[in-house]
Amino acid sequence: MTMGDERFEAGWKFDNSYARLPQLFATSTNPTPVRSPQLVILNEELATSLGLSIEALQSEEGVAVFAGNSIPEDAQPLAQAYAGHQFGNFTMLGDGRAVLLGEHITPQGERLDIQLKGAGRTPYSRGGDGRASLGPMLREYIISEAMHGLGIPTTRSLAVVTTGESVIRENHLPGAILTRIATSHLRVGTFEYVLQWGNVEDIRVLAEYTLQRHYPDIEEGQDRYLHLLQEVIKRQAMLIAKWQLVGFIHGVMNTDNMAIGGETIDYGPCAFMDIFDPAQVFSSIDRQGRYAYGNQPNIGGWNLTRFAEALVPLLHEDQSEAVELAQDALAEYATLYYGHWITGMRSKLGIFNEEEQDEILIKDLLSLMHKYHVDYTNTFLALTFNTVEDTVLSGTPEFTAWYTLWQERLGRQQESKDAAHELMRNSNPAVIARNHRVEEALAAAVDHGDYSVMEQLLEVLSNPYAHTPEQAMYATLPADSALPYRTFCGT
Repeated sequence: MTMGDERFEAGWKFDNSYARLPQLFATSTNPTPVRSPQLVILNEELATSLGLSIEALQSEEGVAVFAGNSIPEDAQPLAQAYAGHQFGNFTMLGDGRAVLLGEHITPQGERLDIQLKGAGRTPYSRGGDGRASLGPMLREYIISEAMHGLGIPTTRSLAVVTTGESVIRENHLPGAILTRIATSHLRVGTFEYVLQWGNVEDIRVLAEYTLQRHYPDIEEGQDRYLHLLQEVIKRQAMLIAKWQLVGFIHGVMNTDNMAIGGETIDYGPCAFMDIFDPAQVFSSIDRQGRYAYGNQPNIGGWNLTRFAEALVPLLHEDQSEAVELAQDALAEYATLYYGHWITGMRSKLGIFNEEEQDEILIKDLLSLMHKYHVDYTNTFLALTFNTVEDTVLSGTPEFTAWYTLWQERLGRQQESKDAAHELMRNSNPAVIARNHRVEEALAAAVDHGDYSVMEQLLEVLSNPYAHTPEQAMYATLPADSALPYRTFCGT
């Protein structure tokens, strides 16, 4: 059912460039209608920035779009095809429970994907039901918006609706659909899919589409595709450094979960680290620690290598020359990542300039945090606001010696202590999406239909560098537990 009046009222403006690509890349498919959709949360700030009417989105017609029960005029729903290395093993994938309604053009001229996650079976469902349950959809909403508040490139969440139907996993769970906004859903796995099941011309078509959509400033020329590889490497190096700086653990860094546009995508078993531990893993399925916190930078490089392999046929007509060009580009990743990371760590410690010994100073602090099992975020907050006496580190000879060296380091830069303090305030968030706070919000919503806990959490996460008294309440650590915190992919 197409709703022309609703399009006019809501402000949808679709132009579907991906649908115009060859049939290899996607399959036209409509969402599967649901019984009785109810809007449970709408991102009004995001809706306004998209040029959409909040009132129209909240109407029965607007909710029907979020549920997949009606299709806005000019939308062309499809499921995208892609592959991916999942925990290192290559497999065919595709949108098995997501439908791309199309690309919305904002008042600012931005082109953004509008995707319904949990919208029913597609040709790529591989035996799944294509549905999603309420808890994981709300979880993605919370975490993606928390990442946006932290200034980390990410997909966004526009709305969540319940479906009035149950999904069956280990038991019956309330069904839900998330409306996800992304600069695109192009993935490393998209290129892997075309490399495996297409030809060189198909790879060229995908690369040209990617250039036009994400990297329009790259000029025509024989190095065009090499520049594409280099730009994707730059964005991923910066993104993963930002993850590390706030203690974010993605949990499932498969190649199908690495977005070519440089956004964080697919919030499944993700979590923010409390106690600092490079080996920290939250995902219940990551039994070998492949995607542990300390491994994320290396996995980023591994995934980028898979992307480079897909581009090799375009880099040079001579295969050996093409491979050498790809290897040279990939060799820059570690340097780029390290540059972003150490610059960010200097900022977290109030350091403006560069000294050769800064790496040792930073790594010594992290070693102490690991040794004494202290909270990552709160340790930097204690340094920012000079409340280290409240930490376990206080009084230990190693930390006392480190603190003296740090103060001496601050004294050797031209900027004042006040300037250093301000830099630290703007670099160390007062609040992150603490796992126990997220679980508290999800339990209230899913078990009791109370969304107020989630709304309050979202409010404090929206500006994590404000350092308000209200945010201090959300910095408290969870109670001790004999069981480690575990996250699940969740569908």
